[in-house]
Amino acid sequence: MNLVLLGVVVLAVGGCACVVWAERGGPRWARRVATVTLAVSELVHRSEKRRRRRQRLSMTPTNNSGRD
Repeated sequence: MNLVLLGVVVLAVGGCACVVWAERGGPRWARRVATVTLAVSELVHRSEKRRRRRQRLSMTPTNNSGRD
């Protein structure tokens, strides 16, 4: 489990480095890696946003006035 987590961290740091390098005019492969990194980042961001929204909606009290 720790090895998987370490792998994810290494990939994230490497992707961030490629984003910075691509912004400074790095090689074509670095621009591709940067594009993939930014796309995955956006997917994770949207997924977390949806999850928080669903969680918030499930925690709101129902609009029940007590009448059946």
